[in-house]
Amino acid sequence: MRVFRELTQLYLHHGPFTLIHGACATGADAAAHHWYETAGMDLGCTEVRYPAAWEAYGKRAGPMRNKQMINKAGADLVLAFLYGTSNGTRHTVSLAAQAGIEVRRIEA
Repeated sequence: MRVFRELTQLYLHHGPFTLIHGACATGADAAAHHWYETAGMDLGCTEVRYPAAWEAYGKRAGPMRNKQMINKAGADLVLAFLYGTSNGTRHTVSLAAQAGIEVRRIEA
């Protein structure tokens, strides 16, 4: 899968890193979490998950979570896996660009 390949390449080029993602049960977040559990943890990477509070905030939860990831997580790189409409990913890319964080767009 593309997520596995990209995360492995990132590790090979930069060594252990902190993997930050939105903790979605499907898509790139789920694949990233699986990579962490099967490879990243043993390679010395750490994982920080930002689940959206859907029950508390409804549709606002996703954008709120994206802002929190960009503003508080301290990322210096965003790997954006763009599948279909990817509204949440595109929102996060926009926030990252505004914050001056490097974005690598990876088309499906």
